[in-house]
Amino acid sequence: MTLPPITQTFVLHFGEMGSRWGINRTVGQIYALLFLSPQPLNADQIAESLGFSRSNVSMGLKELESWRLVQLQHAPGDRREYFSTPDDIWTIVRTLAEERKRREVDPTLTMLRAVLMDTPANNAERHAQARMTEMHDLIELLTGWFDDVEQLDNDALIQLLNLGSKVRKVLQLKERIKVGAFGKKKSKRA
Repeated sequence: MTLPPITQTFVLHFGEMGSRWGINRTVGQIYALLFLSPQPLNADQIAESLGFSRSNVSMGLKELESWRLVQLQHAPGDRREYFSTPDDIWTIVRTLAEERKRREVDPTLTMLRAVLMDTPANNAERHAQARMTEMHDLIELLTGWFDDVEQLDNDALIQLLNLGSKVRKVLQLKERIKVGAFGKKKSKRA
């Protein structure tokens, strides 16, 4: 790798983390290099910078394109394709979240909906369906929240994230008010 030390550290770390995020090391390193690059890079520049074969870079770029994480560009008078990442980090985060939802959550919800439509044949299946209903309801709640959060602009999203423990304090205060107003905690069924 012929990169400045700080860039090399980030690129190597991103490659290692890639395997934990479900992408291979090469794809993680390509993305990290593109993310830090001040200008778009072509596949030959990426291969040379990272010491990868041109075919590995091409496959990695195709994967990043399928995730919608890189932007393809052309330079005037140059037939090569150049790649960059979005400038706005929130665009990257939103794209990652949308893609993970589309690839992982949506198929699970589809399967759960289909299974929950079946009539259970015995107690074991009724128990299994009850557990799957809990999972379905939780995923639906989370995806509904995700859809709401996705509509927020970046400033509102940052404000939401900065609330942190303040949300817990508001909910605790709400619970104290509810208990104080009724003398005892109301049951969930009431």
